[in-house]
Amino acid sequence: MYKVVIGLEVHCEMKTNSKNFSSAKNTYSEYPNEFVDTTDLGLPGILPVANKYAFENSIKMALALNCKVPDVVMFDRKNYYYPDLPKGYQITQDTKPVGRDGYVMINVNGEDIKIGIDNIHLEEDTASMDHFSTYSLIDYNRAGVPLLETVTTPCMHSVEEALTFLETLKGIFLYTGVSEARVDRGQMRCDVNVNLQNEEGKYITPKVEMKNINSFNNVKMAIESEVKRQIDCLENGRSNELIQETRHFDEESMTTKSARAKADAVDYKYYIEPNIPPIKIEDSWVEEIKKSIPMLQFDRVVKYMSNYELSRYDSEIIVKDKNVSDYFEETIKLGVNPKSSANWITTMILGYLNKNDLKITDISFKPNDLVELINMVDHGEISSKQSKQVFEKCLTDNKSPKKIVKELGMTQITDDKTIRDIVVKLLDEYPNLIEDHRKGKNTFDYFVGQVMKQTKGQANPVITKNIINEEMEKR
Repeated sequence: MYKVVIGLEVHCEMKTNSKNFSSAKNTYSEYPNEFVDTTDLGLPGILPVANKYAFENSIKMALALNCKVPDVVMFDRKNYYYPDLPKGYQITQDTKPVGRDGYVMINVNGEDIKIGIDNIHLEEDTASMDHFSTYSLIDYNRAGVPLLETVTTPCMHSVEEALTFLETLKGIFLYTGVSEARVDRGQMRCDVNVNLQNEEGKYITPKVEMKNINSFNNVKMAIESEVKRQIDCLENGRSNELIQETRHFDEESMTTKSARAKADAVDYKYYIEPNIPPIKIEDSWVEEIKKSIPMLQFDRVVKYMSNYELSRYDSEIIVKDKNVSDYFEETIKLGVNPKSSANWITTMILGYLNKNDLKITDISFKPNDLVELINMVDHGEISSKQSKQVFEKCLTDNKSPKKIVKELGMTQITDDKTIRDIVVKLLDEYPNLIEDHRKGKNTFDYFVGQVMKQTKGQANPVITKNIINEEMEKR
């Protein structure tokens, strides 16, 4: 029996106006080499200048990941041949990164699991390259973009844990506003380390690293493929094929293929970057940054389940998008029942947003509108069925629920005498149906439907049913 051991190194481009060490614009472009300056090209005599905003956001992420932030942070040179960095080395952090010894809580199949964070460090991204049969093309738009690398401890033991961690980490990037974390634009990429232990916890295969996996689905396929390969080598007399190496995941064959022998840290020849002085981190600055971090997804789920008695399923749907979660919390502040609000958000509102490819910030239906609509149903002013029609009209007409109800003449009839007069007249017209009801036939619903038809759906259904029951028993 084998135990899979997984460690992740997640690279995420940060959202800043300029690049990490140059003044070139940091933005996505489909045009090659549009946002490049002399620093990005590594021209002689050009010195890097650290981006304060990127540095500040690195501290924010370190704190969000429960890392220890040092008093002094340094940058290092990683002297490893980079064909996609013209100066031939990468400015990164090794000696004193922005955060160490952190953790993230995730939930897999109802079990809370702590994922250890070895370190988080700030570096620069490389350029992007396209390789053809006889030549390669290089695009420096990405070169120098602030890149935050989060390195976990080797503590995950299943694909589910790895994917849940990635989703959680992406959520933290979005909640803190540090990155858009768009996988489709290459803003979030992942290196996956995999090896196997035996039942006693002893490593029986060397660590294999799979570089630059560009989607969560490919992370899943890469792990499954590599685990299968290592087990196959162990069980079929090919253990000599298992070496510490770097492999890449081939999407066509859905297998991993050897790229090169894995370099150890000593092979990178790290040394302190001489052109960027050490940066002292004041406690007051750290406290100020800490205050800007909102409550994150895991804690919100715990809060919604314990304080509002929501299911884990509904809670996780709501917290997936911070704007949706904030919308929900605003309705609670306005005094609405949390379960009613959650039900509306997870069904009607998110259903509408998904159907129309919109975000909750794109619609005019604000938290106070939802509260107003829910209260109208709770107070018997409109029926639950009518509320859905009102909701749709609110979105198309950009008007409040009360205005829509007034314009459509939807206010529920709750007056006992008005409903009773209609019921009595109906029973007088159909005495045979009353007799059928006594014989066990269901004619009750027919009378309810007729009352609704005559009142255009405005009769309060609960009052209507009670009156029909009372009047039928009299006959």
